[in-house]
Amino acid sequence: GSFLYFGLVAGDVVCSWGRGEDGQLGHGDAEDRSSPTQLSALDEHQIVSVTCGADHTVTYSQSRLEVYSWGWGDFGRLGHGNSSDLFTPLPIKALHGVRIKQIACGDNHCLAVTMEGEVQSWGRNQNGQLGLGNTEDSLVPQKIQAFEGVRIKMVAAGAEHTAAVTEDGDLYGWGWGRYGNFGLGDRNDRLVPERVTSASISGGWRHTMALTSDGKLYGWGWNKKVVQVSCGWRHTLAVTERNNVFAWGRGTNGQLGIGESLDRNSPKIIEALSVDGASGQHIESSSFDPSSGKSWVSPSERYAVVPGETGQTDSTSKGNGGDISVPLITRLSAHQLT
Repeated sequence: GSFLYFGLVAGDVVCSWGRGEDGQLGHGDAEDRSSPTQLSALDEHQIVSVTCGADHTVTYSQSRLEVYSWGWGDFGRLGHGNSSDLFTPLPIKALHGVRIKQIACGDNHCLAVTMEGEVQSWGRNQNGQLGLGNTEDSLVPQKIQAFEGVRIKMVAAGAEHTAAVTEDGDLYGWGWGRYGNFGLGDRNDRLVPERVTSASISGGWRHTMALTSDGKLYGWGWNKKVVQVSCGWRHTLAVTERNNVFAWGRGTNGQLGIGESLDRNSPKIIEALSVDGASGQHIESSSFDPSSGKSWVSPSERYAVVPGETGQTDSTSKGNGGDISVPLITRLSAHQLT
């Protein structure tokens, strides 16, 4: 999200802190919180995922089969049939009883992948990022009909564009294409999902390389295995199977956690959080399961959050207002979890 944190700690306790002017923290008011505060409205809801957009939040309760949303409501991004702000979590009626595999949020739009591989989308649609074949905003979730007969494994939402991967490994993109976001050889918007095709592909012993039609080269296979990647506004975090955490991109506010406030144009290990670094701090993301919808490494525009195995949180931003360039532990006190 933009300037807000959410933490899903042991016992399915949801905490939030940061900017709250649009109710995006879910505490029933528009107040900022400078330290983690338990979101009591979701107590005993067994929340398994928390996803943040720009000043709005979406969660999923697996036991109740409910998707909850709250915060800034412009363009229908909350999915409740209107554009009103909400200061506490409210279940989205259109998704009641639906088994959800994953939720993704862009700036002003959201998507949900069901266990059956269908995709529902809602919110702002000025560039076709909902994949519905038009540019009209949707105030409630709608099924992307273009995926009829295709099972989707996961989706990713950018600011105004969207990508999806099928169960068969095919990649689709749609929405804003101004910067060649889709690798399709042009800068055109797509109103419906379009498959990203390769000009040529070659397989080695345990790796594969693909050359797209616009000259981009992609590789995958036997390498340092990355088990989770998470994108902030202008920086990225990745966790490998060895429990090492890497960061790259914009670092002017210390959000990379590498001990300096400089941009990095290639991945650099975060020593304080990595097994091969100084601390040996264990990161839960080594056991990341995409089907669960959980995301433990969570960067936003100017900070990053990584809950550890004990439920405490390492973050590169603290409640004192100053920038921090290395991860520090945020300990949740008893009164914050009651």
